[in-house]
Amino acid sequence: MNNQGTVEKMQQMKLHGMLRAFKSTMEGGSKLKNSFTADELLAHLIDAEWDERYNRKLARLLKAAHFRYQASVEQIDFQLNRNLDKNTILRFSDCNWIRERQDIIITGPTGAGKSFLATAVAHQGCMYGFKVLYANCAKLFSQLNMAKADGSYIKELNKLQNRDVLVIDDFGLHPFDAPMRLALLEIMEDRHGRKSTVIASQFPIPKWHQIIGEPTIADAICDRITHHAHRIELKGESVRKKYP
Repeated sequence: MNNQGTVEKMQQMKLHGMLRAFKSTMEGGSKLKNSFTADELLAHLIDAEWDERYNRKLARLLKAAHFRYQASVEQIDFQLNRNLDKNTILRFSDCNWIRERQDIIITGPTGAGKSFLATAVAHQGCMYGFKVLYANCAKLFSQLNMAKADGSYIKELNKLQNRDVLVIDDFGLHPFDAPMRLALLEIMEDRHGRKSTVIASQFPIPKWHQIIGEPTIADAICDRITHHAHRIELKGESVRKKYP
C-alpha cells in the first residue's frame, strides 16, 4: 500500500485531522518519520483526528449558543471587589452542575459583570460538549410570541427543552404580561430537574414575584427556579469603569 492510496482512503473516510498529521509526518523527511515507533505514530494520528473532531464540534456548539459576549472562565477577574468567590466559580468549571441538572442565578447591579459571568460558565459547558443557548429575556419571549402566531410555538419550546443549558439574561428588565408568564412557566416546567438554566438579573430574588406578577403563577415559577439553584450575588461598582 503506497502513501497516496492511504491519503485517498483518509479523504474518503473524512479523517481530516489524521490526514493532515499523516501528510505533515511524511513531508517531514526520514528523520521525523523515524522518530516515531509504530505505536507512537498511530497514537499521534489518532490524537490529531480527535483534536480535529473536538474543535469542529466546539465550533458548532459555540455558533449554536448565540453568545452575546466572548467570555470564558479563564477571563474572569477575581481581583475586583464584587463579592465573587473564586472557589465557587472553579467548582462550576468541571460542569458537574450541568450533569446534575442544577441551575445558577446571578444577581447584582448594572455593570457588575452578570452577563459576562453567565456566558463564561455556559461557555465552559460548550467546552465539555453540552448544548447551550444564550437568550436575552425580552427577545426570547418576543420570539415565542411570534412563534405562537405562525404555529411553531411547540417546536420552539422543544428546542429550548433540548438545550443542556439555557441562559436567560437581563431577566425582569421588562414587565411580564400574561403570555410571557405562561411561557416562562412552561419553559421552567419542562427544564426543572431535567436540564440546567442560568438566569442573570439586576433584581434581587425577593423582587421576582412582583416582577413576574400574578401571585399564583409567580409562586409556581419561583418554586422551580430559586429554591435549589446556586446563587451568586454580585456587588460593588460597575466593572465597565475598569473594562469599558
